[in-house]
Amino acid sequence: MIQNPPRETKGRLINSVRFYVSGEGFASGIIDLGGLQICQVSKFTKIWATQEGGPDNLGATFFEPSSIPDGFFMLGCYSQPNNKPLSGYVLVGKDTTNDSLDGSLKPPIDYTLVWSSESLKIKQDGIGYIWLPTPPDGYKAIGLLITGSPEKPAIDKARCVRSDFTDSNENQAWIWGPGEDVNSNGINIYSSRPRNRGIQAMGVLTGTFIVQNNGVNLDLPCLKNGNGNKNFMPNEDQLKAIVEAYGPHIYFHPDEEYFPSSVKWYFENGALLYKKGDEANPGPIDPTGSNLPQDGENDDAYWIDLPMDNAEKERVKKGDLSGACGYLHVKPMFGGTFTDVAIWLFYPFNGPARVKVQFLNVPLGKIGEHIGDWEHVTLRISNFNGELKSMYFSQHSRGIWVDASELEFENGNKPVAFSSLHGHAFYPEQGLVLQGNGNIGIRNDSGKGKLLDLGSKFLVVEAEYLGSVFVEPPWLNYARKWGPKISYSTEDEIKKVEKVLPGKLKSVFEKFVRGLPNELFGEEGPIGPKGKDSWNGDER
Repeated sequence: MIQNPPRETKGRLINSVRFYVSGEGFASGIIDLGGLQICQVSKFTKIWATQEGGPDNLGATFFEPSSIPDGFFMLGCYSQPNNKPLSGYVLVGKDTTNDSLDGSLKPPIDYTLVWSSESLKIKQDGIGYIWLPTPPDGYKAIGLLITGSPEKPAIDKARCVRSDFTDSNENQAWIWGPGEDVNSNGINIYSSRPRNRGIQAMGVLTGTFIVQNNGVNLDLPCLKNGNGNKNFMPNEDQLKAIVEAYGPHIYFHPDEEYFPSSVKWYFENGALLYKKGDEANPGPIDPTGSNLPQDGENDDAYWIDLPMDNAEKERVKKGDLSGACGYLHVKPMFGGTFTDVAIWLFYPFNGPARVKVQFLNVPLGKIGEHIGDWEHVTLRISNFNGELKSMYFSQHSRGIWVDASELEFENGNKPVAFSSLHGHAFYPEQGLVLQGNGNIGIRNDSGKGKLLDLGSKFLVVEAEYLGSVFVEPPWLNYARKWGPKISYSTEDEIKKVEKVLPGKLKSVFEKFVRGLPNELFGEEGPIGPKGKDSWNGDER
């Protein structure tokens, strides 16, 4: 943990990567939304802080942006919890419409006091006051201001945004307050994000915060990019530089048996395509997947399986780490102000789960096994400056975003990810993550075993905004399962485990297993990356 207030550091991201390509908009510092220029400001002046409440009960600090470029104006202030290094930003704006009557920005006509810490009996640096700008007709406030005195901010201090430059917003992460529960009484502070997210969504991540009072949100919109979302994306050379600079180091557990492989290797080493109704006649798959069905949907009409020969089946299950690579999907996010680089890994086999039952660690037999496994991490890159903002770690059906300031890095800018034993969920730190409570749960163990450097072993499979620069491999458009559906007796598997448990633990274990998600029971292969909802949308 860190001391209060948050440290002024960018964590362990060692070197800033620059992308200078003549005539390109990526990493130029400014993005034009079509009459409204915006840029990121990461230098702040502390206004107020509290040392209690919020994540880890360490309080939060509130800032206003400093060193704002000439011609640009504050749109709102910034806040973050004290349990992590200072690493955020807010957007500032500049009106480029040359329209004195209906420009993209206008000063507020007044301010309303939203909240004050004056009556709170907490550890705090002075008293904090949060103000809502009162916008002129046809304009909206997209951020709140913080002061350390009861006097209203100066009218000219901030700007409101013309309504057509705004989009709907929502809470993202809890910053400070009495409780993360949306129904908790009192004031809660959250970071915000556009409500609609994905490739086609135009909402922009502003870096400001939202106030929720007694469970009711103060309705603040975010910015919207009306100028299209492709103008500031990286070109082919810049994209290559991004991946070479920030391509993660993936570590596998020292006891891992089931490694990733390339899709080509899997097909060349005996993977078979099955068709419903003709299961006795599976066929080989072309190394590019060109003979996989390219139409239809996930209807169980086709599936892929391991080779028939048992020895070959066991060999292929173990994958081919030496030839494995990351498959990259590159897409605009937040109205083209960020680039998401989703890096997918394919595993021929997902191994069985293990459960911790108090002091015992017990294999779960078939529970958790399935043929074919797709997992991914995602790099979120700022299109303002080309820097890594955060990284997503997929973990079974969901995952987590981790800010760049909290990642572990190697060799300069290489973020580290740990693949869990057998299950292949990704974590930012090695060790044990238990899915359950302190006495019983599914084990997710990770550690520094074998290494895959995705900065040197990758293939871009889709970057639609670049047109025909990258060609999709045929297997990417295969919409069916990458493994068969195999049923087995869950009761038999439970009984096998219970045989090794002391009597008093049998009922505890059985109750736990009955509460596990249905997807852990029975073997069923996953659909490919393009079938996931995150392909065109945001991560879960």
